[in-house]
Amino acid sequence: MKILLVNKSCMHGFRFYSLFCSLFYRFNCISITEEGCAALTAAFNSNPSNLIELDLSENKLGDPGVTEISKLLGNSQCTLKILRLSDCSITEEGYKALASALRSNPSHLIELDLTGNDPGQSGVKQLSDLLQDPNYSLKTLKFLSSEAEEACQYVKRVVSKNPLLVRELNLSEHKLDSTHKVKQLAALLEDKHCKLNIIQMNKNSFTEEGCAALTSAFNSNPSNLIELDLSGNKLGNTGIENICLLLKNPQCKLEKLKLSDCGITGENYKTLISVLRSNPSRLIKLDLTRNYPGKSGLQWLFKLLGGGMGNSVNISFLTTPAAEEAYEYLFKVLGTNPLLLQELDLSKIKLGDLDWEKLAALLTDSHCLVEKIK
Repeated sequence: MKILLVNKSCMHGFRFYSLFCSLFYRFNCISITEEGCAALTAAFNSNPSNLIELDLSENKLGDPGVTEISKLLGNSQCTLKILRLSDCSITEEGYKALASALRSNPSHLIELDLTGNDPGQSGVKQLSDLLQDPNYSLKTLKFLSSEAEEACQYVKRVVSKNPLLVRELNLSEHKLDSTHKVKQLAALLEDKHCKLNIIQMNKNSFTEEGCAALTSAFNSNPSNLIELDLSGNKLGNTGIENICLLLKNPQCKLEKLKLSDCGITGENYKTLISVLRSNPSRLIKLDLTRNYPGKSGLQWLFKLLGGGMGNSVNISFLTTPAAEEAYEYLFKVLGTNPLLLQELDLSKIKLGDLDWEKLAALLTDSHCLVEKIK
């Protein structure tokens, strides 16, 4: 078997490559420059019939380099079977060039590794379509690390969808109490090949450690996510801190955030609302129902609502429409915020249309501090 490993000390241009490309079946090249890539692919194109495996991983080829490699793939005499381009700074344009080349010459390549690159919005689909067509010999298309791939297969099993090819993913009520499984899922979510816009992960039984890994992943790959639902999971301090980092990230496009029943307490409210007050974001809807803010958390919440920010962010904090109706009515007739009172004096007030059922809904809400009623 003829194999060659070349490093940057051996970069001698086209003549060097032409000599060795005629002798070796497998070629692994590291620390190659863009100029070296052009010379290398020119040499392969001049003598394409022997090479069966090419590994250019961890070279900053970029789209220009991949375009040159695509010319090799499109060569009718090319017999290359395995091509590894992991971590080569390839973007959507490069993915399109590869897909186009393989369509023009479909009979040879069986394995393509593109882990660690950024496919843009259409790169994954363009190449994945080739796997479904029996006219193409491509059998293995690698986009993800082994950990992320495990998560991808898990998602396919539980929701019957490929998470790399959809924009919305609902994993609600699928138990994720294994930290190992959650970390695999985090590896998937932070990968550039994952372009999810809407993620619903309601009642997944995360551990605090698992939640920290997930929220960290959202922050690593923030530019596509517009709606996130983590309701029914105990986020813990680290989870809230990571959510705040996400909201502060200038690349974050999150518009809707649901954190209902997440065990968020007073200090967490302070952390979250401080970020919303001091950092402009795209957030337009925030759900904090079924949490336990205490007096300090409520004070921070109403600072946000009373400081002008509440006009741009729709914040839900009362659980039911009945509780909201009672809150608005009492605020109007009392002239003060009823949620911040420990003693509620209704003795001199005509309740009018406010029935006891609506009042009870308010008084039993976790955002109500009232302990005594007159």
